[in-house]
Amino acid sequence: MKSKLGFVKEYTKGLWENNPVFKQVLGMCPTLAVTVSAINGIAMALATTFVLVFSSIIISSVRKLIPSQVRIASYILIIATFVTIVDLVMKAQFPDLSKSLGPYIPLIVVNCLILGRQEAFSSKNGVLRSALDALGMGTGFLIALFMLGGIREILGSRTLLGFQIMPDFYEPWLVMILPAGAFLTLGLMMAYFNSIAINMKKKETDKIIEQYKKSKAAKTIEAGA
Repeated sequence: MKSKLGFVKEYTKGLWENNPVFKQVLGMCPTLAVTVSAINGIAMALATTFVLVFSSIIISSVRKLIPSQVRIASYILIIATFVTIVDLVMKAQFPDLSKSLGPYIPLIVVNCLILGRQEAFSSKNGVLRSALDALGMGTGFLIALFMLGGIREILGSRTLLGFQIMPDFYEPWLVMILPAGAFLTLGLMMAYFNSIAINMKKKETDKIIEQYKKSKAAKTIEAGA
């Protein structure tokens, strides 16, 4: 039962506790650059997740065979292989989307999120745990990019996934489809989520203090009796 809970935790930690964008602040280049629309954010996140999951599986499988002196170069070579697959498939099957994302698909090779997970986790854990960790981080990355791209698309273009959301009388905010809009939206979102985390931590601390006070009061009563 403990192992199952451990496996679940490996996946869920990337959704909130260690979210790569809002908590670890990784992969900021594509996060800010491609999230002009929600569909761009989804496509970028799915491409990144594919590379992250399969490179984690391969690296975890051969981690004991890779000499420590060349581990980074080996990781980059494995990552680049899957990035090439994604890039070629997108150009063949989704040419418009590939053109919209521009050079940011090839640049997945140097995404600090992917290389960081290989060095910090996949190179030290088994295949299943590495795959779950990668899938969780990818899902967290997807959530963050979809939210960021969705907010910018709604406020900057009146649409979400190509469908009009805001009424005709709404005047789109031009700043939201510009680089400044990405920084502004991400900053406000990070401030909001950090405030939630601080409040949750404060509630947990207050609960522990309250339990301690009750326990101390109970001991005092017993001692008096």
